[in-house]
Amino acid sequence: MTADTTTTEGDYRLAVTGATGRMGSTVLDAADERTDLSVVLAVNRDPDSEDASEGIEPAADLDALLGERRPAVLVDFSGPDSAVDYTRACADADVAFVSGTTGFDDDQLNRLREASERIPILHATNFSRGIEVLLEAVEGVVGTLPDYDIELTETHHNRKRDAPSGTATTILDRIEATRENQGEADANDGVNGRTYGREGIQPREAGEIGVHVRRTGDIRGEHELLLAGNDEVLSLTHRAGSRRVFAAGALDAAKWIVGREPGFYDFSEVLR
Repeated sequence: MTADTTTTEGDYRLAVTGATGRMGSTVLDAADERTDLSVVLAVNRDPDSEDASEGIEPAADLDALLGERRPAVLVDFSGPDSAVDYTRACADADVAFVSGTTGFDDDQLNRLREASERIPILHATNFSRGIEVLLEAVEGVVGTLPDYDIELTETHHNRKRDAPSGTATTILDRIEATRENQGEADANDGVNGRTYGREGIQPREAGEIGVHVRRTGDIRGEHELLLAGNDEVLSLTHRAGSRRVFAAGALDAAKWIVGREPGFYDFSEVLR
């Protein structure tokens, strides 16, 4: 990948962080195949790594590079600490920010939200269109079948660090919000309502959500929501066959957010 520093009328000038990572490199490959985007900057914390391509710059120089290359939007798939730093740099340079990084703690998410008072920021735990449809379906089935037991299983490649995945956490949050809206007891929401795996004598508690995490091979992402009750079982499953699914969604989000007012946006808004 060689960054294009020229300006073409009508295209969207794009910066990418985590450029040698699994998702960052996929975003660069996907952008190279599109005519509506122009990659003008790609950075990585270790630009001299074996995976680095021509044109990868040091992330430590991002502040200066944003001013020199003038991207309209930055797409980030890095790590929580790095993403927070990159958000601050984008806010200072008036560059829109799109991130698919997961594993943020509450303080880090708050710092992203603070930056969104200065620039438009879109954060998503998953850029798959299918997952967005799944989330909408979750509200419907959980709301219609409030007494059914719920189990969530997610599977990812053996190098993924955060568990459960950001997508699984989003699904869990959606389930609990739906239950709260139905007026269920507070004792059944939040972390206390989630059981992460089971061992020994552990009878199922009313209202709990079973959560199971698997890390194996090179699986891109698989999430299965299982509801059981009334002598029947309902299963909702999403499988990603390639990281290109997420890269395409992130690039669509990058185009969508350019020119928006400062604020904290959601991927569902892009699809609508």
